[in-house]
Amino acid sequence: MRLVVFDVDGTLVDSQADIVASMAAAFAAVNLGAPSRSDILSIVGLSLPVAMEALAPDADTPMMVEAYKDSYARLRVSKGASSSPLYPGARAALDRLQARDDILLGVATGKSKRGLDGLIEAHGLEGMFITRQVADFHPSKPHPSMLLTAMEDAGVTAQAAVMIGDTSFDADMAQAARMPFIGVDWGYHPTDRLQGAHSVLSDFSELDDALGAVWAD
Repeated sequence: MRLVVFDVDGTLVDSQADIVASMAAAFAAVNLGAPSRSDILSIVGLSLPVAMEALAPDADTPMMVEAYKDSYARLRVSKGASSSPLYPGARAALDRLQARDDILLGVATGKSKRGLDGLIEAHGLEGMFITRQVADFHPSKPHPSMLLTAMEDAGVTAQAAVMIGDTSFDADMAQAARMPFIGVDWGYHPTDRLQGAHSVLSDFSELDDALGAVWAD
């Protein structure tokens, strides 16, 4: 069996509008002006406390985290699936891989369990992922804990797995877990930050061939 682990924000779904809005709410909660969009997107993928400390090291991190979570949850409830739309081709790619009898699917995300559960429900992805690793139970990316646990859940080694993501945090996490990494160019970090990527996708239609190339090496 092979395990394909996806990052979520910036890889499967485009959640930047709600991320930016919720970060603005977090900064407003501590009477600070919000960072630029580019600064906010640069930390997507980190666990929220780590992200807040990176953006506002002297602020009240717990207060900011709670304000962010409350804002994000409200937006998700009010907007439904449109809160974090799937990127073009993402659902078709997931369906293709799930239909194969030699591949298991997982996710490793900086989202909370509540956030990931809500997104999976909104997009009808229940039963798609056999392992779902979230920020609640692990150190922040790029620590390899999420991927090590995902491999344990799936019963595979790093050589039989691959991480797919859009940020340097995903690339570094995969490297720390000794897992191959495939980048995507539609996410939140420029591709020159995806160090060590076996390949970088420009469309989900390229995923199947990219996986074949990883496991042929």
